[in-house]
Amino acid sequence: MPIKTQNDLPAKEILENENIFVMDEFRALHQDMRPLQVLILNNMPVKQDTELQLLRALSNTPLQVDVTFMNTKTHVSLNTPASHLNKFYTTFDEIKDRTFDGLIVTGAPVEDITFEEVDYWKEITEIMDWSETHVTSTIFLCWAAQASLYHFYGLKKRQLPQKMFGLFWHRVLNRKIPLVRGFDDVFLAPHSRHTEVSIDDIRATKEITILAESDEAGFFLGMADGGRKIFIMGHPEYDRVTLDGEYKRDLGKGMDIQMPKNYYENNDCKNKPLLLWRAHANNLYTNWLNYYVYQSTPFDLIGTPDFSSISMD
Repeated sequence: MPIKTQNDLPAKEILENENIFVMDEFRALHQDMRPLQVLILNNMPVKQDTELQLLRALSNTPLQVDVTFMNTKTHVSLNTPASHLNKFYTTFDEIKDRTFDGLIVTGAPVEDITFEEVDYWKEITEIMDWSETHVTSTIFLCWAAQASLYHFYGLKKRQLPQKMFGLFWHRVLNRKIPLVRGFDDVFLAPHSRHTEVSIDDIRATKEITILAESDEAGFFLGMADGGRKIFIMGHPEYDRVTLDGEYKRDLGKGMDIQMPKNYYENNDCKNKPLLLWRAHANNLYTNWLNYYVYQSTPFDLIGTPDFSSISMD
C-alpha cells in the first residue's frame, strides 16, 4: 500500500529501504483517487519510533493512506525534539473541524497514576468524544484502550503484581467477525504494561465484543459499536527489538525488571529476539483498514459510516 507522508519525514527513508511503498505529497497530488485519511494521536515519548512502527503496520494493503500525526498540546514532550513536532505534527485545535476515516490513539507511559492525574486527560477525553462524530473507526492501543474503556464504560484499571512483559499466547473468539479474519486459532502478541482492565468486567459490558484473550495476559482485542471502537490491550505494532530496548533500558536504570517472556531464543537476552507476531499484526491492521475503514466510510467523509456491508460469515 502506498502510504502518503510528508516529503521529509525521517521514517519515510527507513520504510523505503525496507521496500515499503511510501508516496510523498507531490506524487499523491497527481493520482485521481481519494486516499483514506488516518489520524494518529501519538502519546509515546519517543515519537519517531512509534511513527515508524505504525506506518509499517499500515503498509500491507493496496489502499492509499494519507497519515496525519497529532500530539496533545497540554503535554510537553521531553523525548522528541520540538523541531520535529512543529514540522510533522498537528494539534487537536487545528483538525477538530475535519473528519477522518480512521484514528489510532497510542499508549502512553502513564499507567501508574490515575487517569484524572494525567496532564492531558481533559484533552484526550475531548478527542475521544469528538471521534464518535468525526471518525469512522478508532483503534485504542494499550493505555489508550484502558483509558477509553474507563471513559466510555466506566471500567477501572488495576495494578498488576508485576509487569505484563513479553510475548503471550492468545486464542481467537468470534471468528466470524472480519477483524480477526485470517487469524490462526492461537497467536502471539507483545504486551508491555503495569496495569490491566479485568476481563470479567469487560465480559460483563454488553456493548463490547471480545475477539481475542489470553489465559496469562487477559483481554487483548475487542470492539464496540459495530467496529467504530476497537480496543487492543497489547502492542502488535512493536518492532523486533522494541521489548529488548525496554528491557535493557530498565536494567540500565537499576530497575527490578523481569526478562520478557517467550521473546529471546533459548531465553537468553544475548540472542537476537525472534519476530513471531508480525504476520498477525499486519493482518489485524489490514482487516481494520479494509473492513472497518475503507468499506464503511462515506466517500466524501460526510454522513454516517455504513457498517451494514460488513459480512459476518
